[in-house]
Amino acid sequence: MRIDAHHHLWDLERRPQPWLTGAALDPIARTFRPADLLPELDEHGIDATVLVQSSSSLDETRELLALAAASGGRIAGVVGWADLTDPALPDVLASLAAAGPLVGIRHQVQDEADPDWLARADVVAGLAAVGAAGLVYDLLVTHDQLPAATATVRALPGTRFVLDHGAKPAIAAGGREPWAARVTDLAALPNTACKLSGLVTEADWERWRPADVLPYARHLLDSFGPDRLLFGSDWPVCTLAGSYGDVLALAEEAVAGLPAADRAAVLGGTAARVYGLG
Repeated sequence: MRIDAHHHLWDLERRPQPWLTGAALDPIARTFRPADLLPELDEHGIDATVLVQSSSSLDETRELLALAAASGGRIAGVVGWADLTDPALPDVLASLAAAGPLVGIRHQVQDEADPDWLARADVVAGLAAVGAAGLVYDLLVTHDQLPAATATVRALPGTRFVLDHGAKPAIAAGGREPWAARVTDLAALPNTACKLSGLVTEADWERWRPADVLPYARHLLDSFGPDRLLFGSDWPVCTLAGSYGDVLALAEEAVAGLPAADRAAVLGGTAARVYGLG
């Protein structure tokens, strides 16, 4: 199977997306429903997907779970949102899991002013509860938050973590360190995986070429290996810089030199295993 391990859907008639501000984001400041995504999946041979939250809302997570439940298995899993500091988090997670194919939890840590937010005691307790529920935690962090993330991941060997968007390297500026070293440190921990996603929007949206992005993609591949790397389109956010086909072609080029089994892992098998997709 080919699996897109990271995409979004949102309905602005039901709820706002607070991060969709500024003229640069106008092209995606509209509603995106499954009917908008399915033609892309069909055209590019994607069998199933993982739908990821885009706002800090339990109601949105319930809506995403309902979309997945009605998708006939095309949306095979949902990474939703829940308040990690909520003392009732185990009950909240159980309620969400009963509503649809919940496979993980995510919070927009990149927006937290405290670079050590992930190391807070109440947050760590919440992450432990996510692991105890058999769910994955998606890490949405920038490279300056990676040290705290790595320390927390090391302290929670019973929780599985997936790094989103490779921790958002400064591709447009040509920056590599300390991002590369910090990614390698995180990847040394066995309870981690990483999404090959979100890189084109860290490059120059108008001028990027594969040669700009591939060194970063290949560092992620070298660090995590194909059995811990998952293709994700980050659609529709990726359309700010390139089409669905552009992003998929970039991932295919990044893994082109691997054996067939390893290519298949990055493009689907790893996502199925890491998220426990049926």
